[in-house]
Amino acid sequence: MTSIVLVHGGGFGGSCWELLLPHLTAPAIAVDLPGRGAHPADPASVTFAGCAESVAADVDAAGFDDVVLVGHSMAGGTIPRVLTILGDRVRHAVFVACTVPDDGRSCLDMIDPAFRARAVEGGRGGGSGILSSELARVVFGNDLDDEQFAWCRERMVPEAPGLPAEPVYLAPLRSPTPRTWVRTLRDVIVPPDRQLHYVANVSATNIGGADVDGANVGGDCQVIDLDAGHMCMISQPAALATILNKIAASC
Repeated sequence: MTSIVLVHGGGFGGSCWELLLPHLTAPAIAVDLPGRGAHPADPASVTFAGCAESVAADVDAAGFDDVVLVGHSMAGGTIPRVLTILGDRVRHAVFVACTVPDDGRSCLDMIDPAFRARAVEGGRGGGSGILSSELARVVFGNDLDDEQFAWCRERMVPEAPGLPAEPVYLAPLRSPTPRTWVRTLRDVIVPPDRQLHYVANVSATNIGGADVDGANVGGDCQVIDLDAGHMCMISQPAALATILNKIAASC
C-alpha cells in the first residue's frame, strides 16, 4: 500500500489532520509547511517553492519511496511544485477542496472580490494574523458542531502573508500523474461550482465524461463528491479516509 502525505492549507498546520490519521490504513505523515509547527521560519520568507522543498524533505525523512500526495485548500499552490521535485514518486495526487488558480494567477485573485475584502478585514483577528472567530465560523465551521469548531479554532495559525498573492504555474500538472478531486458540497470558502473550475485547471482536458463507480470523471481527474464543508478532515474524517485508503491501496 502506497504511503500517504497530507499537506495542509492556509491558516493551519499539520495538526489539522489529527482526527483523520487514525482512520488511514497506509503509512502516513501530516507535514507542517514552513513558518509553523516543526518548521519555524520567518512568515514573510515563505514561498510555494520553499513549501514544496519542505514537503519533499519530509517525505525523504519518513523514508517514503512512492506516495499519494494529498493537499487541502491552498495546498493547491504547493502540489504542482512538489510534483516537479518528486516526479513519478508521486503515484497519485489528491486535491481536497483546493484552490488551484488559473495559470499565472494567485489564490487571492480567485476569491470573490466581496468576500476577499471581508476576509482581509476578518483576518486582522485583533492583530494575531489569524482569521477572526466570527469569519472562521462562516467559512470553516458551517458543518462543524461547537466542539469540532473549538478543536478547529485551536489549530489555526497565522498564514505566511506572501502565499495567497503568489502566482501559481500549472505546467507540472500536465503530467501522467493520476489525480483525484474531493469536492466538498457544503463548502463556503471554495464553493462546489468554483471547485469544478479548479478541476479543469488540474486536468489535461476539460471536464466531461460519464459517471464511474459513483464518481464523475473530469478529463484525467476523477471527482468524488463529499457532503461536507471545507474542513472535511474534521467534520467527516472517516469518510475522507475511506476515499484516501482506496486510492492508496490501488497504487
